[in-house]
Amino acid sequence: MSAPFYRITDAGRRALESKDPAVPSDYRFLLSLIDFGNEERLQNFIGQFPEQRLWDTLTEMEEIGLIARVAEPAGTHAETTAAREALSRHGAYLSEERLAARAPLGKTPAETVILIVEDDPDQLALADLRVSMAGYSVRAARNHATLLRSLRERMPDLLLLDVMLPDGDGFEILAKLRWHPAYRALPIVLLTVKNDPDDIVRGLKLGADGYITKPYSKRILADVVRRVLRP
Repeated sequence: MSAPFYRITDAGRRALESKDPAVPSDYRFLLSLIDFGNEERLQNFIGQFPEQRLWDTLTEMEEIGLIARVAEPAGTHAETTAAREALSRHGAYLSEERLAARAPLGKTPAETVILIVEDDPDQLALADLRVSMAGYSVRAARNHATLLRSLRERMPDLLLLDVMLPDGDGFEILAKLRWHPAYRALPIVLLTVKNDPDDIVRGLKLGADGYITKPYSKRILADVVRRVLRP
């Protein structure tokens, strides 16, 4: 069964952002997914929900006005085509809409801290080297748990996030970060071997500022970081 497309309503947003214990955790989880990825069909995200329970819960949420059905978003095909062309030419793709809305960072590269999340030691060393060669300060995390600890200790200026981690899926981590008020504006670039244009569009729709596919060069990485940070 294909999931319809939904948008979160004003009432749904209030429920999502409130700390009201009367709002079930299942509702909050689904609201957060819809809020940051309504173009994605919900079954791509939700493994812990039995299928019938999922549809029953969505129906309940629709009946009480937390979500509303919408037509399949226009432009998905065009975005996929653009992603495919950019990947072919440059090995990277940027969310121009998010970048246009971001104020310049106002820091020199040496003052800029980039947190790299990568579980493969060789890939981590390579990313660290290339980011350092571009003049930026580097911090590293090897998994989701270490990422969360690092974010609590000190907010970086940009996050380079591998999609495939041993203790988490990068797309889901991205969605959860964008749901949290403290990380909604944090520049995030996905760095991954996943090179399907649909994956790129998915990452951008969930709130990524950029998407770099492996293997990549120092030039590509430095250019994407510079454009995302808008120094």
